[in-house]
Amino acid sequence: MLCSGLSNTLLLAATCLLASSGVTRAKRFVPSTATAISTTRVITCDGHLVQHLCCESGVIVVESVEHTCGDEEHCSQHHKLKAIKKSCDGKKTCDIDIQIFGTPVPGACKYLDTTFACFPAVHSTACEGSNANLRCDEGEAIVVYWADYGRRDTTTCSQHRPTHEIQNAHCPNPTAKVADSCNGKSSCIIEASNSVFGDPCPGTYKYLEVAYDCELHTVACEGSQANLHCDEGHVIVVLSAEYGRDDSTTCSYKRPPAQLSNTQCSIPTSKVAESCNGRNSCSIKVRNSMFGDPCPGTYKYLEVVYTCENVIEEENPSNQ
Repeated sequence: MLCSGLSNTLLLAATCLLASSGVTRAKRFVPSTATAISTTRVITCDGHLVQHLCCESGVIVVESVEHTCGDEEHCSQHHKLKAIKKSCDGKKTCDIDIQIFGTPVPGACKYLDTTFACFPAVHSTACEGSNANLRCDEGEAIVVYWADYGRRDTTTCSQHRPTHEIQNAHCPNPTAKVADSCNGKSSCIIEASNSVFGDPCPGTYKYLEVAYDCELHTVACEGSQANLHCDEGHVIVVLSAEYGRDDSTTCSYKRPPAQLSNTQCSIPTSKVAESCNGRNSCSIKVRNSMFGDPCPGTYKYLEVVYTCENVIEEENPSNQ
């Protein structure tokens, strides 16, 4: 079983007697726990040198990290979260060397407490100099969860490469440029090159890794109606909604050029989420009176990316 090591790590929580701790894209999307397959908290105590994170399905996105150095002193968590995300985000499994955070104070219970989510994702890898091709079916849009340009191991994109070009496996470089370029599109091509992403490790042959998913996508022209719908037993979760115009082709039929020329007037709106989240179906009138007018004289449209989530019925205590 792929993630069998996970349960053993979780059992270590009892030895530390810890209280529970809490745990968080533009057309950018913020990965929401609503779209996650699962969210897991792993606590690894002093005496165990490695913490194991694993997703049976999807890829890892680390959400929070808490680490004690001894005598219940909590060290700075920000750089630890950043380091673990660089090592683990976008992977199916990840082993964290706890010793990189220092040695424990004798007699104190040092622990690493990590919460991560498993997101459904397509995992794409493009070697330096080639193109990454992200693609969704008709009626769907790309949602990038994570992207990295660099090198995180010595085997990926290593064929016919000299040893000195692949031996540096510690130059991950998370990037938002893939999300900026591809989110909300049905297909996207992006070059894996230093000219696009910069060079995190000169002399090393790099690659671009992208973890993304395809979510439902609908566009409704100004004056019409946007209809969001999920199958029975599922409810709408809006990931992104924008009203305006960011290209000259969408909703352009029989429109004069003057109404299509402004392609930088798209604004995010929360009104779709407020009206539709948690419902099985929802209709929204696409009007300036609903969303305001970000660009007078331009013919606009509403663009929504959403997912359908299972309805979780709470158990009735009286039936227990």
